[in-house]
This record gives sequence, structure tokens and C-alpha cells, in this order.
Amino acid sequence: MSEVDRPPLGVRLLRSLGKEPDWSAMTAERLEALAAAENRKRASTVARVITGRRDRGAAIRWREVGVPGRTIRVREYRPKRRQAELPLVVHVHGGAFVGTAVQSDWVNSHLAARLPAVVVSVEHRLLAPGTSLAAAADDVWEVLRHLVGHAADWGVDPERAAVFGESAGAMMSALAALRARAAGLRLRAQVLVNPAVDVTDKMFDHESVTRYANSPTLTVGQMELFARLAVPAGADAREVSPLHADDLSGLAPALVVVPTLDPVADHGRAYAELLHAAGTPVRRTELRGATHAFLSMPSLVPQAKAARAEITAFLRERLHG
Repeated sequence: MSEVDRPPLGVRLLRSLGKEPDWSAMTAERLEALAAAENRKRASTVARVITGRRDRGAAIRWREVGVPGRTIRVREYRPKRRQAELPLVVHVHGGAFVGTAVQSDWVNSHLAARLPAVVVSVEHRLLAPGTSLAAAADDVWEVLRHLVGHAADWGVDPERAAVFGESAGAMMSALAALRARAAGLRLRAQVLVNPAVDVTDKMFDHESVTRYANSPTLTVGQMELFARLAVPAGADAREVSPLHADDLSGLAPALVVVPTLDPVADHGRAYAELLHAAGTPVRRTELRGATHAFLSMPSLVPQAKAARAEITAFLRERLHG
């Protein structure tokens, strides 16, 4: 492995400390236990050594959003200095079958304080037997629609809204952008970080998947479990795969951030190319030497700070320009 292909030392050490589960033999009960244990770890104070410290300029709290038939928990980040009608950024964490909004405090508190904006991270349903990607994507869409529809209650400007997601969360953010277009809800921007945007049988047919099949932060085994959980038997995987959308024109301008040491790097590259071909403004940034999920590990992956700076600048241009 060349130095260009070698993950950061901290990521390699972290991987060496744990044993990867047998994803192919994962039962519903084991998956539930794994998700609970992993999310407790990610939300712990100790985890901030890896996930980064919060920006002191932002206040953070849990809230609930009432949508038809249920409530959805969200994590709100708001600048401590009071301002009226701030822009809105709806964030979607990664992880697919594990993950919590808390793991993204570092980047979201920064955005809230420095843009400034109200950032709302959706604690969407995690993938599991009986809970598909469509259900998680519905959570994201319902939160976005509610916040824009009740903008005054949240102190946000409904004309200045954006979506921002990481990994599977980027897929859900891209799906939300497609639904927003169909509903006539105008978004100012979409930010897609290490996006996994394909759960069809073509999702593994990319050179990056083969080259980084055993990446320390995402493996083919995890991707196979993701694919099994994402789409119920008989459902059309294209409906939750933005890479196969029939029409990508007229969408919010996009920033696509691609870490190069990532099995789904080619997903991001391909999606950016399709957005461009459809006439949707898109900027693609590649971070050499960064791994999948790098933005949730700023203490281990130096490129996370550069990515955060670019995301902040892109959103400031789109939301305050």
C-alpha cells in the first residue's frame, strides 16, 4: 500500500483496537444491541477525543418534531447570540444501522455559530429488519417540511434552507432535495459528504469499492448489510438510489465532498457528474488521504478541518449571499 493509499495513523490504530463483527451473520437482536452500544459510545464525553469538541458559540439541545402519526427527535444547534430569522440547515448523520446526531456536534455546532444558522440534525430511524431506508428518508423529509412550514416557531427563514448529510445521511439528503423539488420547496443548497447514493445491484460495480473493500471505516461487509436492510424484498431500489434518479435537473446547488480512501468514493464522483450533466450547479472536492466518515473523526483525520471550512464557506455563500 502506497503512502497515498494509507489511512491516517489514528484511524489505523482505532481499527486495530476492535474486531469487526460478522456482518453476514448479523441477527436482528445482535444488530439492535450493537447499535445501542455503539451509540452510547459515540454520545459519551470520552468519544469527543475522536469526534471533536463543540463550538462554544452554539447552544445545543434535544427537541421533538411532531409529524403525522409520530414524533421525531432532533438535535438543535443555535448560535448563542440571538438573531432573528436565521437560515436553516437540516443535517442527517451517517451510519445507516448505527449512528446518532451527537457524533456530529463538532461540525454542526461550528456551522450554527459561524454561518450563523439554525442547524437541526435528524435522529432518524436506523436501518433494521422491518425499518428500511425509505422509512429513514421519510423522517428526514417530514422534519424538513415541518421546519419550513413552521419557520416562525423555529426562528428560521423558510426561504433560506439547505440540507447536509454524511454517508447514508447524504443519500437521505439527496432524496430530500429531490422531494423538495417535486413539492415546490426551494432549497438553497445541498451538501453531500462521502455520499453512498446507490443501493441497487450496481452499487458494488465501482473501482473504489474493489480497491478499498477493507477500508478501516467502511467495509464491503458493512455495505452488503446496508443493502440488505435498505430495500425490502420486492421494493424498487432505484426509488431510494439518487444515482439512478430519472431527472436531476433543477435541484439545489450541490457540494459533493469525496474522501479518496473510501469504497463509495466513486458513488460521489458519479453523482456529481450526473448533477453537472443535468444542469444542476455542483462543486466536487476530493480529499486525498481521507477515509469514509472522516468528518465525524476530526481528531484522527486532519482533512476534516479543511472540509468543514469549505462546507461553511459554501453554505455561507448560498444562505447569506
